[in-house]
Amino acid sequence: MNKKFGKIFLISILVLLILYTFNIYRQKKLDEKITINKSKEVSYNSNIIENVNYISSDGKGNRYTVNAITGEIDYSNSDIIYLTEVKAIIELNNGNKIRITSDFGKYNIIDFNTIFSRNVIVNYLNNKVTCEYADFSMERNSLIASRDVVYENIENILNADVMEINLETKDTKIFMYENNKQVKIKSKN
Repeated sequence: MNKKFGKIFLISILVLLILYTFNIYRQKKLDEKITINKSKEVSYNSNIIENVNYISSDGKGNRYTVNAITGEIDYSNSDIIYLTEVKAIIELNNGNKIRITSDFGKYNIIDFNTIFSRNVIVNYLNNKVTCEYADFSMERNSLIASRDVVYENIENILNADVMEINLETKDTKIFMYENNKQVKIKSKN
């Protein structure tokens, strides 16, 4: 009976050791799965606004309207909204309108400054400016177009690096970044 009892005792210990080892192995795998799943867990907080529309005006009676298909609020600065498919209208107090379109924009809801980027088109009366980047500021009362600037009116086509327009006085500065390069003007006639 002692031999039988000893064999059963050894087999029981062996089975318990195998179960214990298997359980530790299984627990380790389970912990790895939980760790992997936790690392893959991503929290998305939606800050996308659809059909964005902002209207502002200054003390001189100029009105500024910005529309976009979508806007995304900047996480680090909630005053900034990144826009897509942007259309803006600056209604000057003399009744004239400046229309601006671009693929993207960056709008500040506090000071209304807007940066337009990619495929920017500015239309004012019979004047058209295309560029890759434009900076509009109500505070400065100016529009600065840069990067591949092409200005067209009824008579001329002009190529430059930068075009600065004072919206109040209509004074315009057109220049190149490098002194050895010149603004190119071509007559349409």
